[in-house]
Amino acid sequence: MPASSPILFVLHIAGAAALLIWAVRLVRTGVERGWSVQLRRWLRRGAENRLLAAVSGTAAAVLLQSSTAVAILTTNFVAAGTLAAAAGLAVLLGGDLGSAIVAQILLTRADWLVPVLMVAGVVIFQRSTQREWRMGGRVLIGLALIFVALGMIREATEPLREAKGLVSAMAYLGGDPVTAFVIGALFAWAVHSSVAAVLLFVTLSSSGMLPVTAGVAMVLGANLGGALIAFVLTLGSDIAARRVVVANFVVRGGGALLALLALIMLRPPLDVLGDNPARQVINLHLLFNLALLAFALPFTRPLMALADRMVTPPPASATLQRISALDPAALAHPDRALACAAREILQMGEGVEAMLRSVLALYSSWDETTADAIRRKEEEVDRIHLDTKLYLAKLQRADSDDTITRRGIDLAEMAVNLETAGNAIAHNMLSLARRLDEGGFSFSETGQREINDFHDRVLSNAQAALNVLMTLNPDAARALVEEKDHVRDIEQALQRSHLERLKEGRSESIETSNIHQETLRALKQVNTAFTQVAYPILSETGDLLASRLTRAKR
Repeated sequence: MPASSPILFVLHIAGAAALLIWAVRLVRTGVERGWSVQLRRWLRRGAENRLLAAVSGTAAAVLLQSSTAVAILTTNFVAAGTLAAAAGLAVLLGGDLGSAIVAQILLTRADWLVPVLMVAGVVIFQRSTQREWRMGGRVLIGLALIFVALGMIREATEPLREAKGLVSAMAYLGGDPVTAFVIGALFAWAVHSSVAAVLLFVTLSSSGMLPVTAGVAMVLGANLGGALIAFVLTLGSDIAARRVVVANFVVRGGGALLALLALIMLRPPLDVLGDNPARQVINLHLLFNLALLAFALPFTRPLMALADRMVTPPPASATLQRISALDPAALAHPDRALACAAREILQMGEGVEAMLRSVLALYSSWDETTADAIRRKEEEVDRIHLDTKLYLAKLQRADSDDTITRRGIDLAEMAVNLETAGNAIAHNMLSLARRLDEGGFSFSETGQREINDFHDRVLSNAQAALNVLMTLNPDAARALVEEKDHVRDIEQALQRSHLERLKEGRSESIETSNIHQETLRALKQVNTAFTQVAYPILSETGDLLASRLTRAKR
């Protein structure tokens, strides 16, 4: 097949694009798995003012290489009530700028950088036993692969600069910015990464294949597509979280459309942005997001007011009763019956997670409606627990196979643990929050920050536990058990920190001492209950000795 074959070109470009998308994801997941808790804490604490919130969002997007990941983290905080909506919008605007900065960094061309990153990444990943170091190696490998993918795109397009048919097609896009804009938006949405899309378009522009006008239009489209990703992913989220994403979509998407209109009507001189096509396209991308941040940051509150009017609560309507997954007919088929029980336990876990997400706000401002909702959810969790336990007992009477019996016992223990977590929230934490309100007390600033950080870590672990329950992934289960020991150490350190404040005689610490300590213990109990999901998986893989991870796996 000749080097200029269209089929071979498509294969090279498709392979390079696939590697680029995967490498960007590799970096993002490495950062999330290694430092997700620290990132969540950073984002939440950065919301003290709009400028600091924007800087926090920018830094988080640079680390995660994804404004979408920042948007998802932020909406979780807004939904939980631990982050104001206006501050959340500022974080998202900063995240958009951060993704543009990432594209600037990743377009650096240095021949020595790829082998250095690759060797360092592999050595760190293979030699390290701590998760943070292993994930650091993963990030370095991902960065190296990004540079490899960009080099593959440059090499694939090099011989095609003289291909008349392809040059004509690209030239057409240069004369039709609207079509180029739509292609850019669709591609960014399809790959779920505006960073990967922008890198691809800029690299094509640097090779001379894509005219500057087309490259600019496609990058503007990628900004619209990037905002659309978070919009679609949060359609089922809490209404407060959706409003933040809608406001960001209006700013970023609307700004992209206005910039496209200016490109068509005003035809600005793009050569002032750089001395070559690639630099012009990537600089415009950075300036566009910087301009959006500068324009929208002072108006986050009016923009959120607009979003409140755009996203209204759904009208009250009849609700469908929840249907249990515990199908009696499946008892004749043990595998199906176990799957039904697992689905029901997942419902329990999601209910407990919702309780955990909502209860912390009551420590700052008591709300009887929210408290009643937590109590009702706990009653529902109790019913599911009882029904599941009885269902599994029937299964064991009907089938005496050792494997089925063991799996049934594991599921029953998971249900017990989740029910225990629900009780800790609905009874212990709810009563503690009520005592805080009735006494007119409040935690010290340091104590409140400690409670918030610890709650966020436990919530993150609860979400990870539900993922383990669904995927049965041994690596994720191992990380969850390791995190249990870490949480125990953190809880002990926080207890010591609280006692030190008592020694100093701080009045607010003395007044809330019991509530503070009992809240930490309740949260640790919830974390332990969720962590138990991982033990049956690790027991089957041989990763456990007694109740601990084997040293080889640590």
